[in-house]
Amino acid sequence: MRALEKPARIFFCVTVLLAVLALRPSRKALWWGLIAGTVGGAVFICYQRWGLGIYRPGGLINSITFGDIELCMGMMCLAAVLDFKGKHALWPALGALAGLAGSVATGTRGGWIAVLFAIILFIKYGHFLRNRISKAVAGLVLLLLVGTYFIDQAGTRERLQQGVHDVTSYFDGGGAYSNVGIRLELWKGGLALAAQHPWRISTSREIHAELEQEVAAGRLQPFVLEAEHFHNDMMHVLVYGGIPGLLVYLFTMLAPFLFFLRILRTHESASPAVIAPALAGLLLVIGYFSFGLTEVIFWSILSTMFYVQMLFLLMGFCLNAQDEGRAP
Repeated sequence: MRALEKPARIFFCVTVLLAVLALRPSRKALWWGLIAGTVGGAVFICYQRWGLGIYRPGGLINSITFGDIELCMGMMCLAAVLDFKGKHALWPALGALAGLAGSVATGTRGGWIAVLFAIILFIKYGHFLRNRISKAVAGLVLLLLVGTYFIDQAGTRERLQQGVHDVTSYFDGGGAYSNVGIRLELWKGGLALAAQHPWRISTSREIHAELEQEVAAGRLQPFVLEAEHFHNDMMHVLVYGGIPGLLVYLFTMLAPFLFFLRILRTHESASPAVIAPALAGLLLVIGYFSFGLTEVIFWSILSTMFYVQMLFLLMGFCLNAQDEGRAP
């Protein structure tokens, strides 16, 4: 029953989509909720970091999970700017900046990959930023991201240099027991195990026994036995579910991505009511895919439920907006 809990929760989240389609709530309620949550989270995590002196604060959860969700909410606030007029657009702009600040405060590096993908997305679909405020906010977020590298208190430069050092040290034969070194060793072990049984679905006990064999043979460091997962979503499902599991995972990311992408491509001149939730949905999917490159972001039930419920919410708002646009 424990193994079925998370899939069951995910499955029943489709009721979120049904509720949005049936009750047709206001999009502004979602946007204001995102803004309030992102700003509140940023204030709390910044207080933990610089007020209480916690080096890697995580709010009330894990620092990586908190930083990733905070950044994801900030990116969706950036999309919400399109759905606000005039000076009111400053509110979601504040949420976007707060999301970036909150993520930086946690010291999470996996989110930087999501920002790079988001920049590519905005370069591709930057024409949707029709007003000056939208363009100014996007530029300000990028400027703030680059600026944190030159601010010592932010810790961005220190974390980046530490990551580079860990990678070079690992491949030069130095100590592998570091944040990055542990990930590289787990990925090495994951590839070895997946090559042994590419089509098999495995249990945790089987995988742990195989890791013990690799450690006993001297091919892996003993600390890999202490890890709960492989610190990469694709690697994790490949090891436990084989190639079929990897294909299922990729489909669950690609299907919603194509859903939101199709809306953007087929509604070039649509109102912000359609574009804003579609762009937010793309940023949500891209964000979680990026987070999963260096972390098993779907390991936590909190981050999983946030993703699935937000996904169905945004899908529902997109479908409602399309219906409103077709109404006579």
